[in-house]
Amino acid sequence: MISEKFNIQEELKNLPGKPGVYIMYDKKDTIIYVGKAIILRNRVRSYFRESANHSLKIARMVSQIERFEYIVTDSELEALVLENNLIKEHRPKYNTMLKDDKTYPYIKVTLGEVYPRVLFARQVKKDKSKYFGPYSSAGAVKDSIDLINKLYKLRTCNRNLPKDCKKERPCLDYYIHQCDAPCQDYISAEEYQKNVKEALEFLNGKYEKILNELQHKMEEASEKMEFEEAIRYRDLYQSVTQIAQKQKITDTEGEDKDIVALDLDERDAVVQVFFIRGGKLIGREHFYMTNVSENNKKEILTSFVKQFYAGTPYIPKEIHIQYEIEEEPLISQWLSQKKGSKVTLKVPKKGTKEKLVDLAAKNAAMVLSRDRERMKREEGRTIGAVKEIAALLELPQLQRMEAFDISNTNGFENVGSMVVYEKGKPKKSDYRKFKIKSVQGPDDYGCMKEVLTRRFLHGMEEKKELKEKNIDESYGSFTKFPDLLLMDGGKGQVNIAVQVLKELKLTIPVCGMVKDDNHRTRGLYYNNQEIPIEKDSQGFKLITRIQDEAHRFAIEYHRSLRSSNQVHSVLDEIPGIGPARRKALMKAYKNLADIKEAEVEELMEIPQIPKNIAEEIYSFFHSSVVR
Repeated sequence: MISEKFNIQEELKNLPGKPGVYIMYDKKDTIIYVGKAIILRNRVRSYFRESANHSLKIARMVSQIERFEYIVTDSELEALVLENNLIKEHRPKYNTMLKDDKTYPYIKVTLGEVYPRVLFARQVKKDKSKYFGPYSSAGAVKDSIDLINKLYKLRTCNRNLPKDCKKERPCLDYYIHQCDAPCQDYISAEEYQKNVKEALEFLNGKYEKILNELQHKMEEASEKMEFEEAIRYRDLYQSVTQIAQKQKITDTEGEDKDIVALDLDERDAVVQVFFIRGGKLIGREHFYMTNVSENNKKEILTSFVKQFYAGTPYIPKEIHIQYEIEEEPLISQWLSQKKGSKVTLKVPKKGTKEKLVDLAAKNAAMVLSRDRERMKREEGRTIGAVKEIAALLELPQLQRMEAFDISNTNGFENVGSMVVYEKGKPKKSDYRKFKIKSVQGPDDYGCMKEVLTRRFLHGMEEKKELKEKNIDESYGSFTKFPDLLLMDGGKGQVNIAVQVLKELKLTIPVCGMVKDDNHRTRGLYYNNQEIPIEKDSQGFKLITRIQDEAHRFAIEYHRSLRSSNQVHSVLDEIPGIGPARRKALMKAYKNLADIKEAEVEELMEIPQIPKNIAEEIYSFFHSSVVR
């Protein structure tokens, strides 16, 4: 917990006049902001001056600062790198954040090997390989690699060649004519390298040669009436044509560059990046930035460039941006150091380059507009639906709803489920399962009473324990109580819940989700009366989803227990199978059906199962007696 001795005004006097990074904490000792400074003393003090004209966002952040820390660095560049690392690790709530940290796929050609391979890669390493990318679609990269290997018959194995040559038989790829088997010396290193060279030309966008070859081979096979071969060449031709059409020429200079532009509204920002490699647009991607309220476009673009290029393994020679960004010389120096060669940030003012930046900005605006409509629809399904339910039940506030259900088979393995919805969306991290301990037989009311009692007692005890330790109760797993309890059923289930809450001296509204004769949601039971809901309303649809989810969650848990017990009981009948061997079998096989289908040799692969026991298991399931 936070020390009460920390005095902000006293600590401000001790700040050094050196570059570094400062870290702001709130009363829960959570990092809420990370920043860097050329002179720590000046920058950190500026937050706490009474005369400071802060934006609403910064003023709100300052009001929550309980303490701060700082780390001195040797240079502003070191501070920039450290700031990025800390923001990425802690994701502070008041830093403008890149929403998703994606790693982009690359195509890697292992030129350091005698017989190179074409591989899928997520990282660019300083090795002897050649990398192509980044690409925006992992699926497209894998398809391209498969196509290249088929076209040029390159190996896909991990054998250490030529050291392991002829140690094993050729794999299936050789027999289906997709590899020339360098592992058997069926192709010389020189001939193989020629194929690799052609594959590199293909990756560089030179498709004419291979298209002509495939056209010729397709016609030749057709004339010889080798129609299967002709179809194979036709399919390859079409695959190459599709890739060639996607590679749109955008820049006659033929260099690697990224085009970065954004658009924003009152609360959201979208950044669009075009990836240009060798003068061709190979992909594009958009990114969401959070905590953008009151930020201008230059600040958002600065945050994006720092966070995105801190995480991407490949940095192009040029980055064309929409606006001049803050600290441009420092960021260029950092990127150049990271890349190992000069990186330039440019704001194009005319010609094709400016048009590309404008195009990226328009794409960002389109994504923002499209998602704004989607978010409106989503809000109708969630927050709008919650408001409908709150109005129907005349509740002053409704954020969190908890729904409970019981599942059993004629009283066998009674279980309970608790599902949680916050602001109309499922919060699966708060879902809970209950294995009934005090009730035997089909007694749903008794089971529900146990589940509710355990749920709220646990929460009350956890709250008390955290309070004694002076820890905020939000750190507990059961401490957050609902604004509304939803019971799967009508009057009976509601009365059980009301009784439990009364015994525990808790005041929480309880509502029953009533079903009709066809087991479909009909309405709500609240305050001793049934309240009908319009079936076309979002509120009705949300109640139905919650009820179905509680039922699904309970049944899945019950099914897993039932399946486990079934496996236990059957395996216990096999001679020689005790707890240890039964556990080993259940770990090795997903279910009883898989154990039944296993051969003796497969069963013997389990260390705890010797040959005689494997034979017993096989015989047990394959005798004339059906089990």
